[in-house]
Amino acid sequence: MPTVTINGIECEFTKGEMVIEVANRNEIEIPQYCYHAGLSRPAQCRICLGTFEAPNPRNDNKLEPMMGGKLLPTCATEATDGMVVTIESEKAVANQKAVMEFLLINHPLDCPVCDQAGECTLQDYSFKYGRGHSRFTDTKVVSPKKNMSDNVYMYSDRCIMCTRCVRFTDEVTGTKELMVDGRGDKCTIDVFPGMPLENELASNVIDLCPVGSLIDKDFLFNQRVWFLKKSAGIDPLTSSGDNIWVEHNQGRLYRIKPRTNMELNTWWITDEVRYGWKFVHADARLRVPMRREHGVMVEASWSRAYGQAIDTMLGAKAQGKKTALVVSATLTCEEAYSLVKAARMLDESVELFVGPIPVDGEDVEFPNPQHGKPFVQRAQKVPNANGVRRVLDALTQDGGGYKDYETFVRRAGEYGAVMLTANFPSAWVTDELVDALEGTKLILIDTTDSVLCCKAQVVLPSSSFAEKAGSFENCDGVIQHFEQGIPNQHQSKSEGQIGLDLIELAAGGKLVEHAPGFGALIVDEQPGQVPTASDSVLLPRGELFDALVIRERMGDEADGLGVFVREVQMPPAAPFVESDMEMVEL
Repeated sequence: MPTVTINGIECEFTKGEMVIEVANRNEIEIPQYCYHAGLSRPAQCRICLGTFEAPNPRNDNKLEPMMGGKLLPTCATEATDGMVVTIESEKAVANQKAVMEFLLINHPLDCPVCDQAGECTLQDYSFKYGRGHSRFTDTKVVSPKKNMSDNVYMYSDRCIMCTRCVRFTDEVTGTKELMVDGRGDKCTIDVFPGMPLENELASNVIDLCPVGSLIDKDFLFNQRVWFLKKSAGIDPLTSSGDNIWVEHNQGRLYRIKPRTNMELNTWWITDEVRYGWKFVHADARLRVPMRREHGVMVEASWSRAYGQAIDTMLGAKAQGKKTALVVSATLTCEEAYSLVKAARMLDESVELFVGPIPVDGEDVEFPNPQHGKPFVQRAQKVPNANGVRRVLDALTQDGGGYKDYETFVRRAGEYGAVMLTANFPSAWVTDELVDALEGTKLILIDTTDSVLCCKAQVVLPSSSFAEKAGSFENCDGVIQHFEQGIPNQHQSKSEGQIGLDLIELAAGGKLVEHAPGFGALIVDEQPGQVPTASDSVLLPRGELFDALVIRERMGDEADGLGVFVREVQMPPAAPFVESDMEMVEL
C-alpha cells in the first residue's frame, strides 16, 4: 500500500484520503476545528496547516517542498505515496500560535461558567498550541446570546466560525436553517428568519460545536463534564439500533450523546433519542412493589409481591383457566428468555404474546453525503421487536407459536391470569386494553405509573434501559450488547432479575438478602463532590441476573438462539481520559 509520513510516523493510506484522515486514524494529533469526517472540508480555520514534501518524478523522485514550501491545509490536501508532512515545523508552529491568538481576540474568558469546559478543544489547543498570554488590549466585540430552538442556546461571542453547524444543516439534514451573517469581527451564526433550528437531528450541532457556543439547554449548568462517566448504550426508543453513550454521575443520568458506528448511525442520533430518557428519573416512576389487599392496592415487599403473583398464576391454573404472558418489545432478548422460562415453570401451557409495537408515520431519511448512505430515523418505536420475536419463536415447539398484541387484546378476557410487561417511556395504555382486561387478574411489570396499576393484582416496578445490560436486535437484524449505566432506581428490578427470582421461588427455593446493588445507591463519588443523601435498600433476590450468562444458556437450549452468542456485537470500552494536569499533594 502507499504510505505517507506524518510527524516522522509512516502510515498506510488508501487513494483519495486526506492527510488529516490518515493522521486521525493513526492517532497522530493534528489540531483541527472546521474539519469533521461527516462534513465537507472548507479548510477555513487554518490551524491544521503543515509543511509538505513530496517525491519529484522529474528529479529522480527526490523529496522537494510542495508549493514552494507554503503551508498547506492537511484537511484539504490528498495524501500521495512518499509524501512527508510535518505539523511540528517552525512555520507550522508559528501558524498555530497565530491562529489561536486570532481566535481568542474576542473570545470571552468565561471558562469557569462554560458548559463546554473540560471537553473544549479551544481550551486544549490554547494550552498546547497557544502563546499562554494575550497581546490584545482593545475592547472585545460582544455578540448577543440567541435562542436557536427549544433545545439549543447560542453564546455568539464564543463562536470561532468553524461553520460545522451550518454545513450540518446544509449537507446532512438538508434543512438549511443556519447561515453565516455579517462580516469581519461582526460575523455570527444565525437562523434564517422564520426558520428555527427544529429538524429531527438538530441537536447534533451541540456535539459538532468544538467550543462552548452551541449549548444544550437541557444540560445547561447541570454537571461538570469531568465528573460524568460513560456507559455504552443502544437507542432504547426506536428500532434503529443507533449507538449512544449514556453519561451519568452519582447514580443519575444527565445526558445522551451519539457513539460513532459507521455501519449504523455514523456520527449522529435523533433528538428523539437524545431527550427521550426523562422518564428514568420521572416522578411517575414506580418505586416499590404493590399488591391488592382487600380490594385496595398497598405497598408490599418483593417477597410478598412475588408470593401473590405466583398464587395468582397457580390459582388460574387450578381453575382450569389459561395464563398469558405478554412480552414487551422494549425488553432485552435475555429478559424475554428469563420471563418465558419463569412463566412456564408456573404454568407449562402459558400462552405467549408480543407486546404492542407502535409505529409513528414512516421512516425518514437524511442525506448524510459524506457517508454515502442516508441517516434514517425509524418509525417503529420499540428497540427489540425482532429480538423478542426471535426468542419467542425459538421457545415455542412449532416455531411461531406466539401471537401478536392485537390478538391478545381481542382474547384477554379468556385468561384467568395475565403477566403483562411494558417499560415504555410514555403513556401507552389504551381504553381498549383497559376494557379487555376487565375481570382478568393482572400481574403488571412496568416502569411508570398508569391506570393499569389501579386494576392489577400485583405491580412489580421494573428498570429502565439505563439500569440494565443486555442485547437488542434492530430492524435490520443487527444484534448488539449494551452496558448498564446507573443502579436500579428506588426498589426497581430488571425484568430479567424478576424472571430469575420467580424461577427460584417456583422451584421451591428461597430468596436471600444480598449486598447492596439493587436499591437506591449513590455511586462514583469523587473528591470535591457532595453526595446526595440516600439510604441503601437491600432487596431479596435469587440468582443474580447476568446477560452474558443468560445468553450462554440461550445458545445451549435452542439452535435458534445460538445467534445471540455467535453474532452479538459487543460495545467498545468507555474511553479513559487521563488528565495532563500535574497533581500535587497539599
